[in-house]
Amino acid sequence: MAYIRLFFILLLLRLVSAYQHHSLLQDKAALLAFKKSILDPTSALANWKDDVHVCNFTRIKCNEQHHRVMEIDLSSSQLVGKISPFISNLTRLRRLKLNENQFYGTIPPELSSLRYLIVFIVMDNNLTGTLPPSFFSNCSNLKVIDASLNYFTGQIPAQIGDCATLWSLNLYNNNFTGQLPASFTNITSLSSLDVGYNFLSGELPSDMVRNWPNLTNLYLSYNNMSSHGNNTNLYPFFAALRNCTDLKEVALDGMGLGGTLPSSIAHPSLKFLDLQANRIFGPIPREIGNLSNITELSLTSNLLNGAIPEEISLLSMLERLFLSHNFFSGRIPVTLSKLKHLGLVDLANNKLSGEIPGSLGDLGQLSYLFLNNNLLSGSIPSKLLNCENLYKLDLSYNQLIGRIPPQIAELREIRIFINLSHNHLQGPLPIELSKLANVLEMDISSNNLSGNIFPQISSCIAVTTINFSHNSLQGLLPDSLGDLRNLQPSNVLLNDDMTALVSDFGIARLLMTVGAGNGGGGGGGGVIENMGNSTANMLTGSIGYIAPEKVVDSCLIRASRDQSAEVRRMWEVAIGELIELGILCTQETPSNRPTMLDAADDLDRLKRYLSGDTTVTFASSLGFSSSTLSND
Repeated sequence: MAYIRLFFILLLLRLVSAYQHHSLLQDKAALLAFKKSILDPTSALANWKDDVHVCNFTRIKCNEQHHRVMEIDLSSSQLVGKISPFISNLTRLRRLKLNENQFYGTIPPELSSLRYLIVFIVMDNNLTGTLPPSFFSNCSNLKVIDASLNYFTGQIPAQIGDCATLWSLNLYNNNFTGQLPASFTNITSLSSLDVGYNFLSGELPSDMVRNWPNLTNLYLSYNNMSSHGNNTNLYPFFAALRNCTDLKEVALDGMGLGGTLPSSIAHPSLKFLDLQANRIFGPIPREIGNLSNITELSLTSNLLNGAIPEEISLLSMLERLFLSHNFFSGRIPVTLSKLKHLGLVDLANNKLSGEIPGSLGDLGQLSYLFLNNNLLSGSIPSKLLNCENLYKLDLSYNQLIGRIPPQIAELREIRIFINLSHNHLQGPLPIELSKLANVLEMDISSNNLSGNIFPQISSCIAVTTINFSHNSLQGLLPDSLGDLRNLQPSNVLLNDDMTALVSDFGIARLLMTVGAGNGGGGGGGGVIENMGNSTANMLTGSIGYIAPEKVVDSCLIRASRDQSAEVRRMWEVAIGELIELGILCTQETPSNRPTMLDAADDLDRLKRYLSGDTTVTFASSLGFSSSTLSND
């Protein structure tokens, strides 16, 4: 009897082994068929061959006993083609990751046979069509679904609600329409939902989120949903969110939501809240101070009004505050200085008045400060410039007076830009500006600044754009400003009438205009003095308000004096054509500007002329002299 039992055990083991071998062969055949159906330009699947064990295939994982393929991870492999239905033969597959490739076409309905699938990720491809309902009804063990960044259409299948243990669902950046399926209420284990950037409609899903106690992340941005009460009431939705006790991030931006901010907005565990680009009106409720864990709050581009509540200073973890493009009035709360983690403050485009609190300079982590386009008055507080880590400062379009504080030199870390334009600042340029070696853009235009442009400004070696226009400044910008390594054409303005041009072939290093809105001077006249009537007439007759003697560049002035009459004639033509091209390129109406191709052609003709081709002609688009380059 024992021999019979042993015989059957051995037979069973042999049958199991044969089945496992057959299953592995089946899995291997499915993967090789999949490989044949796609393009693999980087040979990511080079070792998918008959003589290689399937469990050793690149990006393939088998179970511990090496009996079946459990995972396919082909993410970021630059594969091209359709998703092959042969994958459905991998009947024990648990994880399928095909994200960040160039798969196109639809999801094969045959994948519905993958009943053990837990993870399905096809994000960032070119997939189209609808999501097959049968896939979700049969693969009910799915825990992670990510089909974002594709071109799927139609409604989100209600069968997703059959995946009762679903943990994460990402469908953002597609073309889904309709409402969120009511069956989503059944997914009580849901932790993260992102369906942003689609065309979904209906009311905010209050009933659903009430049944998602484990929800941590909710992103509904840029859909066509509305708040309750015909888009007038946000309270029910935010009240329902209070049932999600571990909620961390909520994004409802760009949806056109209406209503006032309810007191229920104050969720104690929330870290990120984005409500920008909606139609929310009224004041910020004082309960905002109960968002005790919030690190980023964005209410930008709404219809909010009233004063910025002092309770915002209770948000001790706040790092980024966006309140721009609203109708806030009153003063900037001095108590903002209590928020020691605050790195970005954007209060631009409101109706804030009063002085800028110097206490903002106590924000040691502050990197970005935008207070532009308000009604702020008083002087720039020197204490504000204690923020050594400030990368970007914009105080433009206010009513600031007084001098630019010399403490501006303390902003050694400014790397992007400093904008103080369109105020009423007075006095000379502080020489301390020359210590801002890392600044890329500097705009102090449209103020009442006076005095000379000091040569030390050349120490701003990283600058790419500089605008001193509409002041009463005099003198020349130094030849070595930034060594001209970074300055680009149309990026140096001394007034708004002419843009400084940088030649890419060494004719003129820089043409600076110190004209309307700035005082002339600097001595030495200008290159225009030696240009003859055609260029001078172009400047005075066609523009009408730029004196030719105000177009100066000291290096050109010095160099022109040492040249022969023939070379000076060539320079006259070259500089005249560059000025004309610059005028055309800065026209406000796009139809009046030359195309990039036309501009490139003009520069190429000019380059050939300077190389000795005297047959080149320039047909002016502005109607002044069609310059024939003869020596008469």
